[in-house]
Amino acid sequence: MKVKKGFHLRKVCGENIMVAEGMENIDFSNIISMNDSAAYLWQSIEQQPDFTAETLAGLLVEEYEVDEERALRDANTLIRQWQEAGIIE
Repeated sequence: MKVKKGFHLRKVCGENIMVAEGMENIDFSNIISMNDSAAYLWQSIEQQPDFTAETLAGLLVEEYEVDEERALRDANTLIRQWQEAGIIE
């Protein structure tokens, strides 16, 4: 998987908000906000050519006190959410 071009994470009034660039990415009916751990993961992978659930899980294990099994479940859930939001491909 990879981050879809034209999406950038910004801090707006203390919230992590996804900002779309380019008319093909703008959907005003859906504002995407991320908690701090999701924002950490996004910032860690947005410049990488691709990533996997295992990549995200490894980052979670490194940054937070979480075991690998829980990290992988959370990473898979987050990937599904990002796919539904259309911000990764």
